[in-house]
Amino acid sequence: MRFSIRHTITPLAKFMALVAASVLAASAFAQSISIGLSGDITAFDPHYHNVGPNNAAAAHVFERLVGMDERQRLVPALATSWRAVNDTTWEFKLRKGVKWHDGSDFTADDVIFTVDRVPKVPNSPSSFTTYVKNIKAITAPDAHTLMITTEKPHPLLPNDLSLVYVISKKAATGASTEDFNSGKAAVGTGPYKYSRFAKGDRLELVRNDAWWGGKTPWDKATLRIITNDPARVAALLSGDIQVIENAPTSDMTRLKNDKNLSLARVGSNRIIFLHMDSNRDVSPFVTDKAGKPLAKNPLKDARVRKALSLAINRDAMVSKVMEGEAIAAGQPLPDGYPGTSKNLKPDKFDAAAAKKLLAEAGYPDGFGITIHAPNNRYVNDEQIAQAVAQMLTRVGISTKVEAMPSSVFFSRATKLDFSLMLLGWSAGSGEMSDSLRPLLGTFDTKKGWGNANRGRYSNAKVDAMLDDALVTINDAKREALLARATEIAMADQGIVPLHFQMNVWAMKKNLAYTPRTDEFTLAWLVKPASK
Repeated sequence: MRFSIRHTITPLAKFMALVAASVLAASAFAQSISIGLSGDITAFDPHYHNVGPNNAAAAHVFERLVGMDERQRLVPALATSWRAVNDTTWEFKLRKGVKWHDGSDFTADDVIFTVDRVPKVPNSPSSFTTYVKNIKAITAPDAHTLMITTEKPHPLLPNDLSLVYVISKKAATGASTEDFNSGKAAVGTGPYKYSRFAKGDRLELVRNDAWWGGKTPWDKATLRIITNDPARVAALLSGDIQVIENAPTSDMTRLKNDKNLSLARVGSNRIIFLHMDSNRDVSPFVTDKAGKPLAKNPLKDARVRKALSLAINRDAMVSKVMEGEAIAAGQPLPDGYPGTSKNLKPDKFDAAAAKKLLAEAGYPDGFGITIHAPNNRYVNDEQIAQAVAQMLTRVGISTKVEAMPSSVFFSRATKLDFSLMLLGWSAGSGEMSDSLRPLLGTFDTKKGWGNANRGRYSNAKVDAMLDDALVTINDAKREALLARATEIAMADQGIVPLHFQMNVWAMKKNLAYTPRTDEFTLAWLVKPASK
C-alpha cells in the first residue's frame, strides 16, 4: 500500500507565516542602519588625509587617546586620565582590558607606534603631523602608562592627541594607505569592525561586541556616500536609508514639515573661507581683463585681499545662498571658542571701499581670476563659489568658477595649482590654535605647520605670537595670545572668512541623534527615539 502525505496550508498558517516574516523583517531593520553621507571618504587610512568625512568614518573603527563630546569638550577615550608632571612632561594612563578587533591587547606600544607613523605617511593631502611634532620622546614605564616629553611646554597636547587615531602595531607595521582601504590593516578598538570599503560608494561595518564602551544599537552599519543633495534626500524619503547628514538648505522646509522625519540641528565650527595665493610672484589663474597672464600677482598685496573681503555681501550669502542655515564669519572660529577675538566681526559689504583699495594697489580697472571649488564637499559649495564670483566681478575682478569633485580638488589644491580657492575647515580640537597652525601658520614641515595652508600665507608676527601661545601654560594668557595672533592674521587678510555652516541631520521619526559641532555622523550614537 502506498501512502502520500499532503501538506495543507490553512489560512491561519498563512497568516502566522506572514506575521513571523514581518517580525523578522522588523527585527532586521532594528538591528541595522544605513546613513547617507554628504562628503566623500577619500581613504580609510586614519593618518592619510585630515578631512572631516575621513575622520568621522575612521571614528567607527579606530579611537583616540582623548575623545570629544558633542560640544568638542575633552573626555576620556583610550586614555582614562592625563596630567602634566612638569612643564614638558605628560603622563597618560591607558584604559585596561581594551582589545583590538583581532583579539590582541591594546598597550602603550601601539600608541608609540602610532606617533612614529603619523609624519611618515606618503603623499598626504593634509597630514596630521602638526599634532605630534611637539613630541620629543615617548616612553612606556608599563603597558598602560605613557610618559610624553615635549620640546617646549605644550599645554595643548591633550587637545592635539584628541585628533590622532591610534592604530595597531601588530596589524599596521609596514602597512600602506591601500592596506587600510582594503581592510588588511584596518584593525581598531572602536565600536565597529571594518567589513568593506567601496571607494565613492560605501563603508560597511559590523558591530564589535567586545567594545569597552558597551554594546551599540546596530549590529550592522552602512555609511553610504551620496554627495548629490537631491539623491540623498530621495534615499531618505524612500526608506533606502534612515539618516542623512548635511540636510540640504533647499529642502529644509520640506524636511521640517514631513511628519515621518525629525531634524537635529546645531551651529558648526566649520568655517567656509577663501584661500588666496599670497606667496608667489606669478599666480597661475590671475590675468588682466583681456585674459592674459599678469606678470605680478595682485594677491600678494594685503589691500587686494582686503578688497576681496569687502566685495562679499555675507548677509546676502547667508540669507539667499544658504537660506539662513549659516552665520557670517569674521575669524576662523565662532565667538566663544577658546582663542577667538571679541574685536573681530564679519566685514560689512562695501563695494566702494573695495574699488578704492584696488585702485590704491594699482588695479583701478581690476583684473581677472578663477576661483576653484569642490562641488560635493561643503553645503552649497559650488553655489557659494558662483555667488562669490558674481560679487567680485561687480567690483572689477572678473571672476570665473571651476568646480570639481573633492577628490580632484584637494589633490590639485595641495599641489598649489590654484590662485583663489573655496575651502572649509573645522577645528577638531575646538580651540583656535587648530585653525591658526594649519591654515595661517607659515608652511614648515619641521614644525608641522601650514599643512592646509594652500595659499602659502606667511606672516612672521602671526608665527611669533602663535609660538608664544603654544608654550603658555596659563589658559587665559594663552587664549589672549591666540586671539591677538588671529587679529593680526585677519587684519592682513590671510584668509577671507565667509560663514560658519549649520549642522543639520534628518532622520526617520523613530530615531534620535544628538547634533555635534564637529559635524561627525557616528552610527553608534544614532539611537531609537524615546517614546
